[in-house]
Amino acid sequence: QVQLVESGGGLVQAGGSLRLSCVASGSTLTINVMAWYRQAPGKQRERVATIGSGGHTNYADSVKGRFTISRDNHANTLYLQMNSLKPEDTAVYYCYANLGDPLVRPPSWGQGTQVTVSS
Repeated sequence: QVQLVESGGGLVQAGGSLRLSCVASGSTLTINVMAWYRQAPGKQRERVATIGSGGHTNYADSVKGRFTISRDNHANTLYLQMNSLKPEDTAVYYCYANLGDPLVRPPSWGQGTQVTVSS
């Protein structure tokens, strides 16, 4: 079992920056891909960025060039550096951890952290 706890959300003005963190605990050796998702009111949950255990990253087009995902495997921590924030980035951001075959171990999700960007 893996538990994920996010932190770092808050209120920021457009153009500002925030850094989200996600600390994993439990059976962390089972974690491979990690990701950040977000969900804005009235919209479907969107995958923001992913990172493999070896550091390969992928980003949604809407955040490319502005957000950076990283991980510290030794510290079992996932990060999302968010720069040049826009009001449309306002959402609840969720940490995600893939634990292998989802039929064997369902992925783990954090509780979410609110990011609000004012214009």
